[in-house]
Amino acid sequence: MMKYDYLIVGSGLYGAVFAHEAAAKGKKVLVIDRRGNIAGNVYTEDVEGIHVHKYGAHIFHTNNKKVWNYITKFAEFNRFTNSPVANYKGELYSMPFNMYTFNKMWGVVTPAEAAAIIEEQKKEVTGTPRNLEEQAISLVGRDIFEKLVKGYTEKQWGRDCKELPAFIIRRLPVRYTFDNNYFNALYQGIPIGGYTKLVANLLSGIEVRLNTDYLKCKDELRALADKVVYTGPIDEYFAYSLGTLEYRSVRFETELLDQPNFQGNAAVNYTDRETPWTRIIEHKWFEFGKDENGNDLPKTVISREYSSEWKPGDEPYYPVNDAKNTALYEQYRALAKKEEKVLFGGRLGEYKYYDMDAVIASALELCEREL
Repeated sequence: MMKYDYLIVGSGLYGAVFAHEAAAKGKKVLVIDRRGNIAGNVYTEDVEGIHVHKYGAHIFHTNNKKVWNYITKFAEFNRFTNSPVANYKGELYSMPFNMYTFNKMWGVVTPAEAAAIIEEQKKEVTGTPRNLEEQAISLVGRDIFEKLVKGYTEKQWGRDCKELPAFIIRRLPVRYTFDNNYFNALYQGIPIGGYTKLVANLLSGIEVRLNTDYLKCKDELRALADKVVYTGPIDEYFAYSLGTLEYRSVRFETELLDQPNFQGNAAVNYTDRETPWTRIIEHKWFEFGKDENGNDLPKTVISREYSSEWKPGDEPYYPVNDAKNTALYEQYRALAKKEEKVLFGGRLGEYKYYDMDAVIASALELCEREL
């Protein structure tokens, strides 16, 4: 007799949503995670009353009302609006590109003036853009590309913009309004109390085993359940037998500072090539610098982010969805389909860059098919 109906490998959003829905349908569920904490990459750690986004900033945003109604059952969300600032060699610009940006860049005050400059500069690229640099200039012109796109993108990808494919930047938001809300999303915010609390609510009443590596004791763990929901890297599951899928990784340098305010904003992007980090996150501003009782927090926590090439053993963050890697993923996907009792899902299981709302939607789709 199997002890569990489902063994869920990974306690991030995908695994936690499936676990919750399966348990609600009366299924016996066991969740395991190789880390010592739940919540995967949305894990938030309490430091001096500040919910630190340990694996990078996570700002929930969606236009999917079904997903919003679902996830807000497990946490109350605040009204945080993502309005990052770009720092180019000490010059501060509003993001995404909007009238505040154009006024700072050129001194223009009307949308017509800004549009005229951008349209003139876009003429530099004729024909189909051959690389990311040409693609970006064809969208926003030379000035914005040089100051606000080039250095940041080259740090992110570790390559010159002329060596990167055009498809990476399909669009760059240009707004001829004074609107610096980064996301075009109807619903946006941060869960009050942090994401770890949200995931703990999803997993309430469900058995969870941490510090448990499925791939190191696969046969023993697989024998516990009728089916497995696997949310880890698909190529690692198959012992990299067809080759290694590529990712970009991120390294964080996090500091607790004995001061109330470091940069005055949750996110500041450093868009010049010379500054080694891509951005600095000041975590307290995701919750307006206050603790859960509404008191001002006397200290602050900042994280400098450094983009890096991924190698096995590093944390995989962004799939490199170019033609070569997509073809390799399709080969792994064919292998995965032959695994009758294993369901692959989530960012790593599907080798796909997912926003959080899309992860939840994908997990709920699996629930509808499976449960």
